[in-house]
Amino acid sequence: MAAALAGLTLPAVVEELLSEMAAAVQENARIPDEHLSLLKFIFGPSAIQALDLVDRQSITLISSPSGRRVYQVLGSSGKTYTCLASCHYCSCPAFAFSVLRKSDSLLCKHLLAVYLSQVTGTCRQLKVSDKQLTDILFAEKKQKA
Repeated sequence: MAAALAGLTLPAVVEELLSEMAAAVQENARIPDEHLSLLKFIFGPSAIQALDLVDRQSITLISSPSGRRVYQVLGSSGKTYTCLASCHYCSCPAFAFSVLRKSDSLLCKHLLAVYLSQVTGTCRQLKVSDKQLTDILFAEKKQKA
């Protein structure tokens, strides 16, 4: 696997790793230790924290009839963060600081947990109307203000 990944950029490596993890989970119903080691190598302590969020089933996919999809992650602090997997965004302060401002990380633990929950199929699902989804997003914006 390492030889196959040698010419890839880091985001492509992450996508390849997640893809391989998804295939392994489908085949063996678990993530192989080799993939967990790579995950920890790439993301450091955030990988363990993200896996903990997945284990606690803290991720909910909220979808509406129009096809909009938003993830909410109940963080370890008890606060809920909104993640948009389609554009690699999380509303947490760590994402704003470490990912956007300092470029120290590719993802925060919440967004990584979203991707891992997709891989493992452990994401809770909630279907709401388009108005309800809009209300959820505006409620979070009001909390920040």
